[in-house]
This record gives sequence, C-alpha cells and structure tokens, in this order.
Amino acid sequence: MRRLAILVLALPFLVLFPIVVLASVADGWTQVSVTAQGRRPSTPPRHGLSPAPGALPSAGALAAVPPAMLAAYRAAARTCPGLAWSVLAGIGTVESSNGTSNLPGVHSGSNFAGAEGPMQFEPATFAAYAYPVPPGGVSPPSPYDPTDAVYAAARDLCANGGGTPGGLPGAVFAYNHARWYVNEVLGLANEYASTSGQSA
Repeated sequence: MRRLAILVLALPFLVLFPIVVLASVADGWTQVSVTAQGRRPSTPPRHGLSPAPGALPSAGALAAVPPAMLAAYRAAARTCPGLAWSVLAGIGTVESSNGTSNLPGVHSGSNFAGAEGPMQFEPATFAAYAYPVPPGGVSPPSPYDPTDAVYAAARDLCANGGGTPGGLPGAVFAYNHARWYVNEVLGLANEYASTSGQSA
C-alpha cells in the first residue's frame, strides 16, 4: 500500500520532468524556427554588456572591418546619441561580413527571407529608415549602398531604444528577433570597442 501511495505522489513529477527538460533543451531550436517563420518571440533577452559609444576601434575591429565600412559605422552612430558604432559593426559582421559576403541578397536580389543589402533589411523596414539621404549615400537611397544601409540601421536601432544601455539589447532584438543574435552582436560590439582609450 505504501509503495502505491509513493507511486501516486511521484506520478506527476515523472510525467512533467521530461517535458520541462525537453522544453529547456529545445529553446534555441524553437527560437530559430519561430524567427524563420516571421513570428516574434515575446520578450528580448537581457544582456549586461554595453560598449562605450566613443571607444576607438580595437585591433580586432581594424582586422575584421574594411576601412570604408568602419568609417560608415562611426559616422552613422553619431546620428544617435549614446549608440556605439561597434554595435553597427557587430550587426554588419553577422549579416554580411561587413559587406564582403557574396551570399544572395548582399549585393543584389534578396536572401531566402527577403532581406537585402549589407545590413540585410526587409524592403519595408529599409524604406522606413532610409531618409534623409546620408552624406555619401545615393539618391534615391538603396539598401545595397553601404552608406545608406548603415545609416538606416543606426536610425532603426535608435528608434527602438539603442541609444541607451538599458534599451540596447531590445533594439538589437527588434532588428532580428533571436536571442543568439543579440548575444552575438553585442559580443562582437564589445570585442570591436577598444578598452585602451576613447576618441576625442
């Protein structure tokens, strides 16, 4: 009788435990599939790192980012007080290896999800942040033009709170709705920002 009572008490645990474990393990897979289908996960992840807006490029940034893109990131970030240029560089690295990738959609056409250009914008999102035409951009603005794309990305991040440390993770999450994406972009942003000094 005692064994039966123990089994009855343990039954809910035995049924629920595998479900909880599987849900935890599958969280990353669920995130990717939900993002690929265009549905937005409910809440952005929390990230404790926020690169300094005025930081100089690190050796890693100078090695990974072409000079023209680096100049565009730094100039565009100045349009959003508090936004670190290295966040734009992190996005550009993940999206297109800073415009050097030859994958579909980077220089022409679109990728499988319809994204275009070195910062991989959906057409409607780019149109929302393309104006005014930035210095050195093309008119009308093009998502394939690196300057236009980087400035549009800065405006997008700024509109979503990217100019504040507390709002930055959510702004990156709004750019691409995936936890891994926020962590990768902010990790790169911190690698690219030198800790040895600040710009003038």
